[in-house]
Amino acid sequence: MEKNVDLEKTTCTENFDNAISVIESEASEPVILKPREFDTQPSRDILPEKTGSKVSRYLFFNFFSTYRKIFTVIFIANLATFIALIVKNKGAPLITDVASASSANLMICILFRQENFVNLCYEIAVSVPHSLPVQIRQRLAKVFHYGGAHSGSGTSAVVWFILYVALATREFIQNPSIDTRNNLILSYIIIVMFSTILAAAHPRFRVLFHDYFEAGHRYSGWIALITFWIHNGLVGRVAARQQGINTGLYFAKSPNFWFFCVSTSCTLLSWSRLRRHKVYPEILSDHAIRLHFKYRPMQPFYGLKVSTKPLLEWHAFATIPDEDESGKINGFSVVVSNAGDWTRETIKNPPTKLWIRGYPLHGLLYTSRLFKKIVVVATGSGIGPCLSLLYANVTPRRVLWSTPNPQTTYGPKIMNAVLKADPDAVVWNTKTLGRPDMVALTYRLVLDSNAEAVFIISNPKLTRKVVYGMQTRGIPAYGAIFDS
Repeated sequence: MEKNVDLEKTTCTENFDNAISVIESEASEPVILKPREFDTQPSRDILPEKTGSKVSRYLFFNFFSTYRKIFTVIFIANLATFIALIVKNKGAPLITDVASASSANLMICILFRQENFVNLCYEIAVSVPHSLPVQIRQRLAKVFHYGGAHSGSGTSAVVWFILYVALATREFIQNPSIDTRNNLILSYIIIVMFSTILAAAHPRFRVLFHDYFEAGHRYSGWIALITFWIHNGLVGRVAARQQGINTGLYFAKSPNFWFFCVSTSCTLLSWSRLRRHKVYPEILSDHAIRLHFKYRPMQPFYGLKVSTKPLLEWHAFATIPDEDESGKINGFSVVVSNAGDWTRETIKNPPTKLWIRGYPLHGLLYTSRLFKKIVVVATGSGIGPCLSLLYANVTPRRVLWSTPNPQTTYGPKIMNAVLKADPDAVVWNTKTLGRPDMVALTYRLVLDSNAEAVFIISNPKLTRKVVYGMQTRGIPAYGAIFDS
């Protein structure tokens, strides 16, 4: 049930005398109070000097990101395996070993895109107690960088398969036959699909042509997986005949067969959950809409993908549990803000039904459970994902939300949800106050609340700025990354 939040006049505390408070007035728009005669923006003088030199900060907080570290570890492990195979065979590795290495990496790559497996990784990471040193917990909180494992193993799979194609080409030249020719043709089809996936995944291409990236990733992956099964079947039949054993027995002993079973199961499991569900739209403004779903209750900290064209494009949103008047969860909702063609069309022509695929997935904010107290920072529609965290009420937090005309744009329900979670929330109306210094504001909130970490949901540029500004001053900070 909607509950209005009434705040009496407040005075500024000595350790946070530049903060702003939000109250509900009789008007529809909240009033931003400026305590006493202090400036509304805290001075950057409150920020301590950044640690280290400019070069060391770039290396530790930008270049050597957790995502890249995971990618590098996987790639080095594959390189070590390659060297071990060369030593073992006293020369070039066997073509069967190379095939197994490629399919093993492909399996790992797909596993780190399977919702239940990713959720398991999150559950393991957040299961540790708060009694552990914060240094350990802040490292576990970086589990959302699992995309590094996806891209690292995917790239390794392509490199291994390039080597496989080279060995298959040599085999065909030395022993031209129908079997070696078929093997080579199928191998080249797979390598073309792999190359398409890898090229389309380049960050620049992905940003500029996201729909093409998504389509290329999906259809090239499906073609590669189908071709892999045909290829594995033909190669297995020939190998079984050469070894004088039953084909079924050969597959039962083949690592490739089991790797492909896992990879295929992950793909089928996700798409087998494809359903079209009824949507109950709630128009918040000409800039935002809230879509309600009633087909299942949804606990906090989950996200899902929705689409109007399931074979072409998907859009991920964090979910917000919906309660009835008795306080029972009877569905969930997502907040959609104008950020592109699809979102603009959704706001202009609210859908009555949407496709949903896969199992609800944990995200960045789930790792907030690792900390005793946090600061939550959001800009614009970034408050949507944060509402799931605010609803959960499992971690004490302070809230900083910067957006134009918050109540007019997002409505009283969302405003009240923010104020209910943090009655002293800092809601910065950029229409009347201009753009705030988010780094200084965030740091002031950390000092005031004695928080252990900062979580930010915003655009990539501001997210990087705030995360960097906190980390270089010794404060753990987390924001969504390019491939989280």
